Amino acid sequence: MREERYDISGMHCAACSASVERVTRKLPGVERSEVNLTTGIMTISYDEAQVTPEQIVAKVEKAGFGAVLHAEHKAPTVKDQQDAEAAELRRKKQELIAAALFSLVLLYVSMGQMLPFGLPALPLPDIFSMHTHPVNFAILQLLLTIPVLYCGRHFFTSGFKALFHRNPNMDSLVAIGSACSFAYSVVMTFLISDAPHTYVHNLYYESAAVVLTLVSLGKFLESRNMQKTKGAITALMQLAPDTAILADSGREVPTKDLKPGDVVLVKPGARVPADGTVTQGESSVNEAMLTGESLPVEKAVGSEVIGGSVNLNGALYVQVTRTGEDTTLARIIRFVEDAQGRKAPISKTADKVAGVFVPVVMGIALLAAVAWAVAGEPFSFVLRVFTSVLVIACPCALGLATPTAIMVGTGLGAKHGILIRSGEILEITHSVDTVVLDKTGTVTEGTPAVTEVRPHQCSEDDLLATAAAVEAASGHPLAAAISAYAKERGFDSSKRPEAFENLSGRGLKATLDGVTVLAGNRRLLEEQGVDTAPLQADAARLAGQGQTPMYFARDGVLLGLISVADPVKETSAAAIGKLKAQGIRTVLLTGDNRAAADHIGALVGVDQVIAEVLPEEKAGVIQDLQKQGRTVMMVGDGINDAPALTQAEVGCAIGSGSDIAIESADIVLMRSDLEDVSRAIRLSRLTLRDIKQNLFWAFCYNTIGIPIAAGVLYLFGGPLLSPMFAGAAMSLSSVCVVGNALRLGRAKL
Repeated sequence: MREERYDISGMHCAACSASVERVTRKLPGVERSEVNLTTGIMTISYDEAQVTPEQIVAKVEKAGFGAVLHAEHKAPTVKDQQDAEAAELRRKKQELIAAALFSLVLLYVSMGQMLPFGLPALPLPDIFSMHTHPVNFAILQLLLTIPVLYCGRHFFTSGFKALFHRNPNMDSLVAIGSACSFAYSVVMTFLISDAPHTYVHNLYYESAAVVLTLVSLGKFLESRNMQKTKGAITALMQLAPDTAILADSGREVPTKDLKPGDVVLVKPGARVPADGTVTQGESSVNEAMLTGESLPVEKAVGSEVIGGSVNLNGALYVQVTRTGEDTTLARIIRFVEDAQGRKAPISKTADKVAGVFVPVVMGIALLAAVAWAVAGEPFSFVLRVFTSVLVIACPCALGLATPTAIMVGTGLGAKHGILIRSGEILEITHSVDTVVLDKTGTVTEGTPAVTEVRPHQCSEDDLLATAAAVEAASGHPLAAAISAYAKERGFDSSKRPEAFENLSGRGLKATLDGVTVLAGNRRLLEEQGVDTAPLQADAARLAGQGQTPMYFARDGVLLGLISVADPVKETSAAAIGKLKAQGIRTVLLTGDNRAAADHIGALVGVDQVIAEVLPEEKAGVIQDLQKQGRTVMMVGDGINDAPALTQAEVGCAIGSGSDIAIESADIVLMRSDLEDVSRAIRLSRLTLRDIKQNLFWAFCYNTIGIPIAAGVLYLFGGPLLSPMFAGAAMSLSSVCVVGNALRLGRAKL
């Protein structure tokens, strides 16, 4: 199966996106087709042997929309894109202002002569009086309506085009309702001279104009708010600088022209142009927009830097390692775009409804109109009902309910360094009731460190100086931890032993200043005749905590022991406490021995410890939990935990965004902060709540609004809904849904 993305043009509502999905899914070999109304992108999976991209494009165009392969669509720069969106918004605003001015004058002319409750008519020149010059009165309204129809011309071009392609959409409803009111009024205008006092009261120019103006107002507010929902993507795209300085020549070149191996100079205050490795210089780098980490990260020779991060206080020379679409920033942008483009399961109900909604509404409007006509109501009454039903039923709110919330939710997550792969994962995460945590690198730091120094018959400084000298010659990870600790304490690590021997499984033997030094486990020292009894109790205690105690002896005399362990992260206990406060069961899963695992589990406060499990057995543990009816999130480093990450309902990679993690995980926590697990779950719960609120109001609005527009209240002596109020209600519903989604963006995680 091949998966591709297409940019779809000409969509205006949920019925549009549903139409594109419906026609493409009918193609042979198409497994999945999803269209995101807010991003305008269709994601389609298909069998290349049965269907071609040309056939897909042709099918979409036949349905009345445009389609171009996303990869072939020349992506504008961020500035060009923003300029284009701003220009489009300005155009809509200008047309809206013009339509509003003409509509207000039209309302004054038409309604000002027919005020209720015995109020005097608003002043109007006699030449346009409905009583003395009814034809002029009608023609003036006609002339005032035409500019409004021109400003709202896209409703007619789009609406009737979709109708002719048998894919009626929201624009079709507005176009038909407004056109019917206008056409009926034009006919009445020509008949006025025959019976002035009869036909002058059957003009509905203001309905045609005001409905278009109010719907345009709703679309304008919707467009303005939708720009805010794309804020996460826009902010990420703006991180990449346009130019870079080549170190060898000092020449400024476009960032897109950089190649792996180029060395660039990044001045203080400048953004790093691409992923790379520091070859010269030291500085602090702000990676907050990429990882969510608020504190600057120290960089020196050999450190990796991420394109888009900000160099703070020192010049850095960086050798480029990744450019273009391969950079971490580009991959994060693609990750977020994919998440915003894929639908959550909850949206399927809305999609199914939207697919048949417009034809059903047109049928209801026609049925209501026929029923009132049969009941003996005049044509003007029938037209009013028909137009009101069409206008109030527009499914904008229904189509925006899910994608806007997902866009804002995934954007909020990205801002906090939480990358969520899809809307489906965002929804599933809310139901997680068990979090399984890998120990090494997730709950612990993942690198050995000295935890305790116990000298015996010597000073601590003497023990550390001796240990630093002999361990510097070893390549073992435990030796590296001791060397690093000694260096931090200020001991010289340049001193080397005259002779050195690795003793497999036991430790090492070295000659330092002509004296034999031993470093290793109890077995090694006892083989060499050294008495370890004075420190055996301490060694047993430390071993019981999952630590590795190493004995040191010099010239046959016990010097002491240094214990090394993988320390627990400072935030682990607090993070697990927050998960438990959310009602989630926590499980520590590790290949370590039982004693070490139990000690770490007790330190951080997990509910259950599962120890001595091989990497290939971890997926089986996840399966056992799932058989108990639990929804499981597996949190690991995204590499050796891959089978378990895949088996779990939600695989969460905690790490600095490594290639494998970003490719394999459902959620990537860029900050390596375990507390982000609870934040991701909270984000999911907030987003799902927002989606449910949006869908409730969208369905509720249409369920209540359509019967009122059809005249149900009028049957029982109530009012008949005016098309103008129907248009206002429809616009307000869309604005409310988008506004509710934007409110999610201010949530505290």
